[in-house]
Amino acid sequence: MTSRQARPGETEAEPDAPAGARSHEGRSNVLTRRWRAVRATGEAGMSTAEYAVGTVAACAFAAVLYRVVTGGSIVTGLTDLVESALATLS
Repeated sequence: MTSRQARPGETEAEPDAPAGARSHEGRSNVLTRRWRAVRATGEAGMSTAEYAVGTVAACAFAAVLYRVVTGGSIVTGLTDLVESALATLS
């Protein structure tokens, strides 16, 4: 008798059972093993709620940054900086 790899859904007690005749316990064991593997690995990304909060925070930061950069004092400061840099080159 030769040994072979069990197909997905097969248990050791029924390695040669046809696909339609597999027991509920065999499928349950496969699902249990897969669920344990999923739970054992760390979370790699954000959930939908975390994406929403992150997007809102990024938009708020962008709005604040835009207001700061387009404010009068920043525009005046940048204009003065550019003018002084151009004056030193000529």
